[in-house]
Amino acid sequence: MNSTEKPTLLVALGGNALVRKGQIGTIEEQFENLRVPISQVARLCREYRIIITHGNGPQVGNLLLQQECCDDVPKMPLEILVAQTQGQIGYMIESTLDSELMRQGIATAKPLVSLISYVVVDEGCPAFLNPAKPIGPVFPQERVHTLPYPVRNTEKGYRRVVASPEPLTIVEKNEIMRLIDLDFIVICCGGGGIPVVREGRSFSGVDAVIDKDLASARLAQEVGVDIFLIATDVQGVAIHYGTPDQVFLKSLTLADARSYLDKGQFPEGSMMPKVVACSRFLSGKGKRALITSIASIEAALSGQAGTEILCE
Repeated sequence: MNSTEKPTLLVALGGNALVRKGQIGTIEEQFENLRVPISQVARLCREYRIIITHGNGPQVGNLLLQQECCDDVPKMPLEILVAQTQGQIGYMIESTLDSELMRQGIATAKPLVSLISYVVVDEGCPAFLNPAKPIGPVFPQERVHTLPYPVRNTEKGYRRVVASPEPLTIVEKNEIMRLIDLDFIVICCGGGGIPVVREGRSFSGVDAVIDKDLASARLAQEVGVDIFLIATDVQGVAIHYGTPDQVFLKSLTLADARSYLDKGQFPEGSMMPKVVACSRFLSGKGKRALITSIASIEAALSGQAGTEILCE
């Protein structure tokens, strides 16, 4: 099949693609975990043009913890740490995928590239007035008043909080489209992208984090993705999650999604942004949107796993 005839698939990998619950996140664990989704992506590249986005929560959290533990080197701002994790995880995904493509005998026909990606946000976004996204280590209460940034008491304890503004546009969208047309597998928008604001014709990094799923949906709309798939640590979308009445849904319409969101069925820190991202993608003329587990990417695409969100 000619590359331009193949549909474009965006796979948004959750942080558990590298670090699973209960693990400490050694490099050996992360590479081993990556083989589960990446082996599927390698097989799918025969049928699809592919974009991979990914989370970075554990990795950027570790960098923040390392900064707190050492005063002998200058501390880096958050956008620099996001850039560092984009390079780190991009290398891990690309090298794992390259090995898997060679194992499957298709490496010579499939070019790969990892892009450091900027995502434009509005410095007037209300999120900047109320930073609420916890990041980094837990601090003892006696240290809170000495910290140079906002801190809140979370379920884990006192943690730094930053703004999580809406993604407006992906700066490298044109380059990504060109690479996709050349049948590259493109790895980009890691950790939601490096948040920047426009200053005339240039950009300036800001102290914020962007939700990975919302940034991925924005990218999918801007480059004309056909299928948007979010791979996470649960089998799909559930109502009454974590209760005896829990039910996983094979599908739900956009109207159902809006209704369940209004009723508070999807927690803000977990399933809410995923459902919102899929809904935005479909509302922007996307064809298919799915939420599934890391192990079930191929099965979800064939309708055998996960949750598919349907247009009206």
